[in-house]
Amino acid sequence: MTKNPLRKPFEYSFFSASIILIIINCIIFAATSFFPRIQLYLGLCPALIIKYKMLWQPVTYMFIHGSLSHLLSNMIGLLFFGMPLEKAIGSKEFLLMYFVCGIASGLCSFAFYVSTGIYAAILIGASGALYAVLFAFATAFPKANIYIWGILPIPSPILVLIYTGIELFSQFYGIKSNIAHFTHLFGFLAAFLYFIIRMGINPIKIWKNAFK
Repeated sequence: MTKNPLRKPFEYSFFSASIILIIINCIIFAATSFFPRIQLYLGLCPALIIKYKMLWQPVTYMFIHGSLSHLLSNMIGLLFFGMPLEKAIGSKEFLLMYFVCGIASGLCSFAFYVSTGIYAAILIGASGALYAVLFAFATAFPKANIYIWGILPIPSPILVLIYTGIELFSQFYGIKSNIAHFTHLFGFLAAFLYFIIRMGINPIKIWKNAFK
């Protein structure tokens, strides 16, 4: 029987890819602070992709942040969830998952914008990839507790479900804002499919078994 090439594992290695990603994000944020127009070229804008063939944007949008608080929230999440996940699955697998899910979230968002006629939108931020990391963390560590406000312990899979509900409600019933809630949901979906296709793991079964 021929093995599925999509599931060929990497040789385990760890080189703090999470920290490297954080450093790159911080450097690019500093650059955009001095040269704001960089956001137009590196953020994901359907009009620019279609008209000027800026095909790199579904990758580069993940490294652009609109404010210091936007950057800090994403990078803190990447540090606390990305680092233990990276140690568990290896840096190469972590990077592959991060970029595959982040790019997939961007492409799905692009399709959403185009289908709804929102061509001038500019999508920025690592949130799509970060939500994929959170989902993956909950799958790798289904019994881990996340302490909300440092006090309230919530099992990681339950936190994913809570965030899913919040994002769905915010997208369809919440106050309109600049937050791309659907991109967060695409991040969860991309991570789910990554585990199914790449790793042959069903996260739902993992979560069910963890609470038996």
